[in-house]
Amino acid sequence: MTAKIIDGRALSQEIRDAIRHRVAARMAAKQRIPGLAVVLVGKDPASEIYVRNKRQACKDVGIVSRAFDLPATTTETALLKLIGELNADPAIDGILVQLPLPAHINSETVIEHILPGKDVDGFHPYNIGRLAQRIPLLRPCTPYGIIKLLEKHGERFMQRHAVVVGASNIVGRPMALELLLMGSTVSVCHRFTSQADLEKLVRLADILVVAVGKPKFIPGHWIKSGATVIDVGMNRLADGKLAGDVEFDNAREHAAFITPVPGGVGPMTVAMLLSNTLTAAELRA
Repeated sequence: MTAKIIDGRALSQEIRDAIRHRVAARMAAKQRIPGLAVVLVGKDPASEIYVRNKRQACKDVGIVSRAFDLPATTTETALLKLIGELNADPAIDGILVQLPLPAHINSETVIEHILPGKDVDGFHPYNIGRLAQRIPLLRPCTPYGIIKLLEKHGERFMQRHAVVVGASNIVGRPMALELLLMGSTVSVCHRFTSQADLEKLVRLADILVVAVGKPKFIPGHWIKSGATVIDVGMNRLADGKLAGDVEFDNAREHAAFITPVPGGVGPMTVAMLLSNTLTAAELRA
């Protein structure tokens, strides 16, 4: 068996094209163009690349992107003041504060300061709570993008065992909630899971989502025959190449479907950020 590649770039482009048409329709109806505020604190190279890509994506679909690039010395008080101003700005529908933040700023405090209706990352406890209660509004971008990928290739969720490796607030935990919402039976592995239990659960997974940030962390021969593998990892190797959290070449010989790195999950995260921004604008209207 050689797994079929799940193309995140292609689906991301479909979603972005649909958003572009919806934004154009708003303009034709003389409605306000959606606005996204993107806040970057410091000069983290990876964050700068992510932010640049998000701003370009906004431009491509017609969403107004406002940049707020702050020095690494910015205080938490100053950042919260800016967020308060953006909360009150009627032209801003979404607020994105790029993570990670400098060590002296509490990320949870910052996230909670964003109005839930403008939380286009989907990280606010209100939005996570709505997802947990099966009444989602603005959903975490990466997990929701993964659900869209799975739906696109016709994944059966019900009566399927989904295993999530990684329990971060950004991917792992909301991913488990999304899979529960779809009707899967869900197991979550994390840093306190024993190696033996990790291997056992991965081998049982019909749907495997891995988000730990460690290159080739999951051996390919653990993958169940016919499984669907979603690799969220994006790791830079010593030779400069990118690798996911799953041993791709070997895993592809066992899985039925697998996401590549790059070109799998990453483009979907940006697409769902744009979708959330447009949704936020429509909900405010």
